Amino acid sequence: MPRGRYSLHDPHDHTPLGEEHFQCATGPSGWRYVSRTTTPSGAEAGSVDLTLDELGRPLRLELRAGGWHVRGAALDGVTWVRADPRGEHAEEGNVRAHGFTGASPAFLVATSRLLRPATAAPATRVRLVAFSPPVLAPRTLDQSWTLVGSQAHPTDSAPLVVDEYRVGDLETGEQHTVHIAGDVVLSAPGIELEDLESPPSTFETPGSSGPFGPSG
Repeated sequence: MPRGRYSLHDPHDHTPLGEEHFQCATGPSGWRYVSRTTTPSGAEAGSVDLTLDELGRPLRLELRAGGWHVRGAALDGVTWVRADPRGEHAEEGNVRAHGFTGASPAFLVATSRLLRPATAAPATRVRLVAFSPPVLAPRTLDQSWTLVGSQAHPTDSAPLVVDEYRVGDLETGEQHTVHIAGDVVLSAPGIELEDLESPPSTFETPGSSGPFGPSG
């Protein structure tokens, strides 16, 4: 069960945004990731609780930031409820999308799981609903994900396979690179892995078709 700490910063000017302390685990039914985020001063800033099924679809999402609260899941696309800090108002939303995204590294792992059945394709288009702190307002966006390559690095136990993805924003044309090993993000814009207490977990290959076609 990987447990560790990411540092978060603005990907453009590198201003520190805080840290995310996480733990995650794979199982026969999917993957779960839980974390708490802190500000640069160490104050509590929010939390993430994400559960995926074996195909990478979000079974359950719970986000907290700035007093705002979002709960979501894959239902007729993706469905969510967003509540204000006072708990007086709740807004429901639904979009024909493949999953969720946001500031947490958990969402990069989640999207890579959705795409694994289609990694032989030059690029895969994916529609996501993004929730960004501090107010977690929903925004629908389209990205292209390309598996550039995978490289095995020797370790004391077993080789560590690192996947390199090229991710493009289809609205702006901006592209960036993400490196993922199992269920841990090694590096991405605005994200650095600072501490990891145990090796990343590996995923079972799903035996049925995912949202982007049959698994291979």
